[in-house]
Amino acid sequence: MPSPQFILTLSCLDQRGIVQKVSGFLAEHGCNIIDSAQFGDAQSKLFFMRVHFVMEELDINSQSLRERFSELAQSMQMSWQLNDATRKPRLLLMVSKIGHCLNDLLFRYRSGLLPVEIVAIVSNHTDFYQLAASYNIPFHHLPLAAGATPEAKRAQEERVMEMIKVNEVDLVVLARYMQILSPALCEALRGKAINIHHSFLPSFKGAKPYYQAHERGVKLIGATAHFVTGELDEGPIIEQDVQRVDHAMDPETLTAIGRDVECVVLARAVKWFVEHRILLNGHKTIVFR
Repeated sequence: MPSPQFILTLSCLDQRGIVQKVSGFLAEHGCNIIDSAQFGDAQSKLFFMRVHFVMEELDINSQSLRERFSELAQSMQMSWQLNDATRKPRLLLMVSKIGHCLNDLLFRYRSGLLPVEIVAIVSNHTDFYQLAASYNIPFHHLPLAAGATPEAKRAQEERVMEMIKVNEVDLVVLARYMQILSPALCEALRGKAINIHHSFLPSFKGAKPYYQAHERGVKLIGATAHFVTGELDEGPIIEQDVQRVDHAMDPETLTAIGRDVECVVLARAVKWFVEHRILLNGHKTIVFR
């Protein structure tokens, strides 16, 4: 039977001896570090650390390890999490009528490239119910008509939250879900929801942004993955990438390139989240790649 593996993530005020105390604690409790990364932010004066380790001596269980580490964490005023490295986080995907990001995530999931369990797909349209069925994933059609009343929107979001609770969802992924979440839902999902969009914002808002970009002769196309907050498209950024384009490309080509970049950027962000590589640093993120 393989030895249990865990991932410890923490942040606290930067001070001398953090690495020594954490590594010393793990060694004293029969744990061997597989890999470790740390970063001290001179601006926020905070220290961040991610440690992947294996518990080699089984005379102590994970609950006891947590209880004993909490004493060290409290003495150093740490924010911390200890996660089972072998557990696959549970995802809920949300999508509207554009399916490239959804399709990409599902392929990575089935191929074993994304170590997750996708418990449900939610959409305000029915376009992808057959795709969901082909992966044997429950599909929930929660329509939200244009100009829906606040009461209708609240009722729809309450159903989403119920699914999240019932399915014990760890992460919600907005895979081109084209509805604005309410402040209440954003707050409920703080740090547990990721969105993807093109990186032209605040320029080229609305429909067909790549067509608008073509009209302006842009030379770089990019995508941004970020945590969802009540401030529209302004949550802490997790990952970005760009692709150079030129005058010979028509709007359809720009759109295809942009969608490819969106897929890659979102997949990276999701993978880093489920591998516990992302720590919040105010309105920014620390990503231990």
